[in-house]
Amino acid sequence: MKNSLLIALCFLLGVAAGYLLLESESELLSRGVTYVLFLLIFFVGVGVGANVQVWQVLKRMHFRIFFVPFAVVFGTLMGVGAVSFFLRDIGFFQALAVGSGFGYYSLSSVIIAREAGGVLGMTALVSNLLRELATLLLAPLLVHLFGDLAPVACGGATAMDTTLPVIAKVSGEEYAVIGIFSGVVLTVLVPVLVPLFLKLGFAVMGGLQ
Repeated sequence: MKNSLLIALCFLLGVAAGYLLLESESELLSRGVTYVLFLLIFFVGVGVGANVQVWQVLKRMHFRIFFVPFAVVFGTLMGVGAVSFFLRDIGFFQALAVGSGFGYYSLSSVIIAREAGGVLGMTALVSNLLRELATLLLAPLLVHLFGDLAPVACGGATAMDTTLPVIAKVSGEEYAVIGIFSGVVLTVLVPVLVPLFLKLGFAVMGGLQ
């Protein structure tokens, strides 16, 4: 919870700094965002490669464990796709791109801000941060209403790190291991699906003009 609040504070400080920036400094900031994006993707790869537990779980549960992250992907995209029809300023594919962050707000928001602008990037940051906070705060209620896998699904990519202690506490150690694997798969999918849906959105908009 402290980490999430600290991230929210950094975000607000960034908004204030961006508001005070001179126009001449915006190009330099844009380059910095690109380098940060590359660095984030690099560390994602390091984290996936170093997580020995995931490979052990995969050997034990075989292909069945893949149903968990892919069910999360399917449910998330169905949900944000349905919500997009009630939003005036966010299109269908833009909503899919935001949802494809799966709670990984730092990486997804940087990609979206770089490709589609700061407003949609901010939307991705806030919505994915709220997904993590909902998992941290509502995990016991989720288990009570929907079963032990619910916090894993709600946590999305964060099930491998920030929401993992909560998952282990309310669902059990076995589900914590499943959460690690699901979180790793979703984390790998973020830099693939987010740009894909943004490109599809641009293609559709270009075809309508």
